[in-house]
Amino acid sequence: MNKLNNIIVAALVAIGLSSCGSFLEEYSQNLTYAKTAQDLNELLIGNGYMENSSTSGGYFAPLSMGGYGEPNFPWIHVMDDDSEEFVAGTTSYNSSWSTPVNVLSGFFHWQDRPFKKLDGVIFEDVTWRRCYAHIAAANAIIYKAEDLRGKETNEALLNKVEGEAYFLRAGYYFLLVNIYGQPYAKATAATDSGVPLKITETVEDKYFSRTAVGPVYDQIVSDLKNAAKYLDGIQQPSIYRANQTAAYIMLSRVYLYMEQYDLAIEAANSALANGTYSILDMNNYVAGTNFTSKASPETVFSQGGYSINQIQTDDQTANMFSNMSQSYKVSADLLSKFNSTDLRPKAFFKATTINKVLQSAKQVVTSTTQVQNLVSDNFLIRIPEVYLNKAEAQAMLGQDNNAKETLQLLRAKRFKTADLTPISESGASLVDFVRDERRREFCFEGQRWFDLRRYAVNSIYPLAKAIKHETYAYSGSTNYIAGYYELKPYAQDKAAYIIPIPNYAITFNSGALTNFARPERTRINY
Repeated sequence: MNKLNNIIVAALVAIGLSSCGSFLEEYSQNLTYAKTAQDLNELLIGNGYMENSSTSGGYFAPLSMGGYGEPNFPWIHVMDDDSEEFVAGTTSYNSSWSTPVNVLSGFFHWQDRPFKKLDGVIFEDVTWRRCYAHIAAANAIIYKAEDLRGKETNEALLNKVEGEAYFLRAGYYFLLVNIYGQPYAKATAATDSGVPLKITETVEDKYFSRTAVGPVYDQIVSDLKNAAKYLDGIQQPSIYRANQTAAYIMLSRVYLYMEQYDLAIEAANSALANGTYSILDMNNYVAGTNFTSKASPETVFSQGGYSINQIQTDDQTANMFSNMSQSYKVSADLLSKFNSTDLRPKAFFKATTINKVLQSAKQVVTSTTQVQNLVSDNFLIRIPEVYLNKAEAQAMLGQDNNAKETLQLLRAKRFKTADLTPISESGASLVDFVRDERRREFCFEGQRWFDLRRYAVNSIYPLAKAIKHETYAYSGSTNYIAGYYELKPYAQDKAAYIIPIPNYAITFNSGALTNFARPERTRINY
């Protein structure tokens, strides 16, 4: 067994990774083999960061099987109002093939059992398991890093590793609470249901239940502050390792969710103080190239792989399957939000070969080499977020002129100079404008679903939006839109905005973890 494997076996608090799917099962707490910062760095690389599970294929074979190689929560892209079904050809709508529509229909239809495919087959939720395993690694690294203080000669490396561990732990709890918990609502965060919070490396002989949303967010804030502290002055080898700017941007986002707008602005300003990153000028964009990429001056951090190319597939995948599709496309509702002079659609979307429907094209995947150079579509941090976080916070505080000025710094790179018009909105209309700008900029980057949740419970300008997802049926050899499924506004349909905690976690905790009752949904026929 090599050195890295020794560290993993000895140090990793492996959560939910055993063959029986146990939750918070804890392996050896003996950190004997982790004697240096470099040992911890190896553990961080191997177990702290998300697996890059990008593929160049057009089917969800890994997802249908579960386990290694499965994309990281690709279903986040089909629950919101940015996606529509794209069905063409004559293959049975509930085919047992691992098509995107078959695999992701439970999420697209907001079903009571979202991990149940259209053909009735259940697949396992690995997101919960993976996130808590990464948290376990972070807990062990943070604990051992503090133990090495004063003993480690390479203090800079120790700071880097501990700072990254704090950032990653914060990031995973942010994902968990926004997927499996209630959205952060100022008035009720202290009692609303979040996710189990465990930040120690010690074995705890107890069953775990949900921690309230408020304390989970408080821990996220604390971790991001520590990350920013330890990562001060640290230069990372690539965008796949977290740095201080990434920590400040995440902190700005979290404060925005918590409606702590002054602090969101402060964190955004701290992120901009670095001066390393800049907004990509789309006046210079070359058609057919990747808009989001690791080489972009906007890209601050990425982890977790790319799955949009598996969700939105072309209608000419092979000769025998020509003009066949059971996947997804860009919604008409999203397209309607773009002005005709906006430069982004030509870079963000592409038309399918035969039916000419639009799909996401922020990254173009045609080879294995390109797969290796992709950035994430569910955990990507870009510098435009700083401006959008700041502008939203300013608008919420009634600082309309400041918000407009901040927005225009971004929009100046998204329009030709002659087409950049002043922003005339104010008050609630300006907040709506900022939200739409955020939707345009971050479509298919894993932010829209979380944004819809937080808008719904905002204490100043709540958004009560219903979403309809049209769905297909077959008659003979012809497919047609048969009706739709509806997601009501959050106040009327709360459970549907919260993904159920997997049964393996509930079973292991003897029922201490509970889920909200999600209704079974039926198609509303036209």
